[in-house]
Amino acid sequence: MARLLIVDDSNVIRSRIERIYEGDSNVIIAGKASNGHEAVEFVNTERPDIVTMDLTMPEMDGIACITEIMAIDDSIKILVVSALSDKATGIQALSKGARGFLCKPFTDVELRGALEKLNMSKTRGDK
Repeated sequence: MARLLIVDDSNVIRSRIERIYEGDSNVIIAGKASNGHEAVEFVNTERPDIVTMDLTMPEMDGIACITEIMAIDDSIKILVVSALSDKATGIQALSKGARGFLCKPFTDVELRGALEKLNMSKTRGDK
């Protein structure tokens, strides 16, 4: 079972991602954060397996947050979920440690597929 942290300044997006995984036995919502600072605090204490990460947020943006999360635990898998779909932004996020990029708006199927792809790669503790 993968533990998911949802990071987005939009309550609508956080709630939507949470609803997509209600009742899913493979993914548990470990927490939700509305900015990068909250996400880093959560990662420090809870160590989720997977993070969905918005890029444009107040207080600490997604790129800075990815950098800090990777410094804490580089085995955490980060899927960027953002309306910023330009190639340079995607490359920057991936260079900082994100493992995937999904553009908003997205369908439930697209999100599930992207997270499933991340979850199928090796997780912490796997050899």
